[in-house]
Amino acid sequence: MSQAQFAAALLDPDLAAPATVSAGHRSRFAIYRNNVAVSLIEALATRFPAVRRVVGEEFFAEAARLFVARHPPTSRRIAIYGEDFADFLERLPACAEIPYLGDLARLEAARTHAYHAADAAPLGPETLAVLSAESLADLRVTLHPAVAIIVSAHPIVTIWAMNTGEQPFANIDDWRDQAALISRPAIDVEVRILPPGGAAFLTALARATPLAEAAETAQLSAADFDLTLNLAALFSAGLVSHMSMPPEGTIR
Repeated sequence: MSQAQFAAALLDPDLAAPATVSAGHRSRFAIYRNNVAVSLIEALATRFPAVRRVVGEEFFAEAARLFVARHPPTSRRIAIYGEDFADFLERLPACAEIPYLGDLARLEAARTHAYHAADAAPLGPETLAVLSAESLADLRVTLHPAVAIIVSAHPIVTIWAMNTGEQPFANIDDWRDQAALISRPAIDVEVRILPPGGAAFLTALARATPLAEAAETAQLSAADFDLTLNLAALFSAGLVSHMSMPPEGTIR
């Protein structure tokens, strides 16, 4: 029996114990298998608390059990187990009536990555004071390692906040798309709603696009994109860890 087959039997209680496990040790194997599954389900519950709150404990436990059986860990870091959980939930027929669930899981997964991202000292708003208006057009920035953007057709930041105690439960009367900004400029992971065009702006900057071109991209995605607002937020929120200018004569 291969290691893959043994791992599958270890994670899926519906599979028989491997033939290499003697009859006298199969009860121990069953106990060990149960402990492994419980540990992985608990890891998912810890990483995706808002998803668990939305669907309820019983539903989450069953969905997590199915996920564990089909998706063995690929890393020793149990804290990041569940990288494919969002896609799994979107494919699960029972979740079809909760169309935002996958994006909600992506937001929570991004929070984990932000928490474990490398530390970097963010540049403050005063950094802009040394730049001329002309040089801003060619400015390129490196976003903080913890920054992530999740774009959704649903109000996922509001849903996340209401299901984690960040804000009280209430009817979402203005059900519209939201782009989530996840960052960790200091110790705590922060989740914010990006303003119109903000996701396109930051995504372009993350590709080392000059600021003027990134602003044009954002303007195309949202007619009411406000460069001044987004530029101020870029530095006041601690999203930039480095910035640079192209060498003299470089063609953009």
